[in-house]
Amino acid sequence: MAKKFLFRGKTLEELKEMDLEEFSKLLGTRGRRNLKRGLTKQQKKLLEDIRKSRGSDKLVKTHVRDMVILPEMVDTTIGIYNGQTFLTVIIKPEMIGMYLGEFAPTRKRVMHSSPGVGATRSSRFVPLK
Repeated sequence: MAKKFLFRGKTLEELKEMDLEEFSKLLGTRGRRNLKRGLTKQQKKLLEDIRKSRGSDKLVKTHVRDMVILPEMVDTTIGIYNGQTFLTVIIKPEMIGMYLGEFAPTRKRVMHSSPGVGATRSSRFVPLK
């Protein structure tokens, strides 16, 4: 049996029927404040584009990383800009209430390897391959 999705005790269908003000009461303080202050022009345009691409599997590209993920965005494929490329993210119900930018990291993980030619004096006695 598949586990049923709940967000603060509400099903996805109930969340989709709510208006923005009701939904914002279920969010944490930062998301609630963000929605209370109103959506920016870019955020409104992103919502329009998502509504237009509802039927198709078209990728919606955006630079708006500070948009709170709303229930109507679920099952949409969004290209989120990370400063270099657009990372493809499929919005799932578990992402509701988070920000788009959380799913497109802007920095690479630092991966250190063994010291090589030209390394510092402290590591020069490490045998080279």
